[in-house]
Amino acid sequence: MNKLGLIGGIGPESTVLYYKEIVSAVQQAEGRPFFPNLTIESLNVFKILSYCSTKDYYGLIDYVGKGIANLAGAGADFAALTGNTPHLVFDELQRRSPIPLVSSVEVTCQAAVAAGMKQVALLGMIFTMEEDFFKAPFRRHGIRVVIPTAEERGFMKEAIEKELEFGIVREETQAKLGDIARRLARQEGTEAVILGCTELPLAFKDVSSPVPYLDTMRLHIAELVRQILAAESLKKTVEE
Repeated sequence: MNKLGLIGGIGPESTVLYYKEIVSAVQQAEGRPFFPNLTIESLNVFKILSYCSTKDYYGLIDYVGKGIANLAGAGADFAALTGNTPHLVFDELQRRSPIPLVSSVEVTCQAAVAAGMKQVALLGMIFTMEEDFFKAPFRRHGIRVVIPTAEERGFMKEAIEKELEFGIVREETQAKLGDIARRLARQEGTEAVILGCTELPLAFKDVSSPVPYLDTMRLHIAELVRQILAAESLKKTVEE
């Protein structure tokens, strides 16, 4: 099997979910008691956010890049980031990386393309919503990406940084986030809501929406599991 390396800690709650769901999916695919070999390099989400706030993208690239180099040094065949915000510099990280990186943004875009969507809403960290890195691949495929109002974006920033990053899920926060998602569907005609922060699934659990959610974390996990198993599938094909 291919060995996966994860840049974790960005944030910790999503890192736990990545680990548990990847292990469970691989074990289910194998049909036997089995845990895949993987390595996690845990970084500090608040350092990531500081680099983004000051637009110190060279610092961000260097910080995350060293983590990826450590994963490669630990024998990882490929790697992924457990947070969407650092994808702001994904292209440069991939250019410098000694191993392939799997983008959650591209995986989510492909899911929207496959579903024939033309307009989606994007929720996430303020950098994810306001910068262009997440929207660009969708735009190339003719998909319009709409974001919440400035007031709603400010609310989401506070909710993610002060609650969800610490695993805190408040009912009033869930209700407000649900209102934002439903408003975008109703007023903007969005066909799906992208949960563009890997902590957002914590808050959107059991929150109703008139349109489907595109959960970047679980779409990403599905692709990572596929790539973990790819070498084993090729081996079996050759043996047959």
